[in-house]
Amino acid sequence: MKSIRILVISSANIDFVQHTHRIPYAGETIVEDELGYAYYPGGKGGNSAVAFARFGADTVFACKLGRDSNAKRLAAIYKKEGINTHHATVDAEAGTGMAAIMTEDNGMNRIIVYPGANRKITAGDVEEAFTCYPDAVFLQMEIPDEAVFAAASLAEKKKIPLFIDAAPARMDFPLERLGKVEIFSPNEIETKIYTGISPSTEEECLRAAIRLSSKVDARYIVLKLGSRGAFIYDGNEYFIIPAEKVRAIDTTGAGDVFTAVMTYVYLQNGNIVTAVKYASCAAALSVTKEGAYPSIPTREEVFEYIRSRRKVREDRGQEDFYNEEEEEQVEQW
Repeated sequence: MKSIRILVISSANIDFVQHTHRIPYAGETIVEDELGYAYYPGGKGGNSAVAFARFGADTVFACKLGRDSNAKRLAAIYKKEGINTHHATVDAEAGTGMAAIMTEDNGMNRIIVYPGANRKITAGDVEEAFTCYPDAVFLQMEIPDEAVFAAASLAEKKKIPLFIDAAPARMDFPLERLGKVEIFSPNEIETKIYTGISPSTEEECLRAAIRLSSKVDARYIVLKLGSRGAFIYDGNEYFIIPAEKVRAIDTTGAGDVFTAVMTYVYLQNGNIVTAVKYASCAAALSVTKEGAYPSIPTREEVFEYIRSRRKVREDRGQEDFYNEEEEEQVEQW
């Protein structure tokens, strides 16, 4: 396996997950006797760092934590996962970030993020993090613009490939300041915010991807379409990768898992289609369990899922979308 050092510069949160049959209406109170709540490690950066580590990457996580019990809990978890936290610093004034997540019976969720210390990451913190000599840089937008632009600028200057999970999105974000990007990947809602186009059909996906490529100097645009799969655009042609058919219990963190696994596999073989196929399987596995952190699959779990999937299709006399050559190539890592 080729060892790849990935520098994740992003957010770290504690997730307060509330399970409910349905979201209450304005002014309504719901009492949930059957369902409960729980606290999990989360944050888009934290989820992605764990996904990278579980898939085999040498993962360095640059983030900002508060001086509180939540920070201690997160630090212990990252250590257990084998994540390098030398560049996870502490802010004495701000609390560790938190996300309040309401999850319905159908697996859909609504999230409110309280950034806390995540808003304290500076360009200086980013510059210091680059001293780990990464092979790739992975960014998300739950940190200050100053930190995002500093990371993008340093990655381009040092000729390090930059991967961006483009969440959360806002209409006024100056995408052109990101410089060269290897993969830029928003979900459906983020795509609409950035482009004004809802990627609800194949034609609209293409229109949105073309508009994004006019704003972001990206080698690939990858739209995450949830249960509809993923749309890949390289500036000349596009590919559609269908989603895996699973029973979703909790979709929290699925996008983080998808983008991290896609990035890792792409760095191993440079094939964007193969990368998205494996990312789709990893994301599918993640939605079958509760919570973002507990649901992040390992590389072995993804491989086993693909093997079992192939056997079922072979027994039915059906051709498998994931061919053996791809599987053998990935497993050699």
